Amino acid sequence: MNIEFKRLDHIMLCIPEGAENAAREFYGNILALEELTDLGYPLPNGAIWFQIGDIQLHIRAEKNTELSQRHPAFEIKNLESARYLLEQHGIAIRNDSPIPGRNRFSFRDPFGNRIELIEMV
Repeated sequence: MNIEFKRLDHIMLCIPEGAENAAREFYGNILALEELTDLGYPLPNGAIWFQIGDIQLHIRAEKNTELSQRHPAFEIKNLESARYLLEQHGIAIRNDSPIPGRNRFSFRDPFGNRIELIEMV
């Protein structure tokens, strides 16, 4: 069994808490990325999303922690098969907060990097 990857959905970068205005200035004004403000659901505190072509850049404020929330998110086919495969290899699954139109979860690779898998519904 293999995970069938479809595309990169988004990349999440982290900024220090309180740096949201500086992030908007840099990504929105200097890099001229379109900020996504009307998603139909609220973003977590400290989160700013931008559109880059057909993927999104998610910016999120976080404290300096050992296990960062930075991650790529891949759209795949058959999320539950991927969950089963990863669990069979002893990989812990984290059920992330719901987003309308997407089923998703994340896990850590052997080096501590967070990876998110998404299936559109």
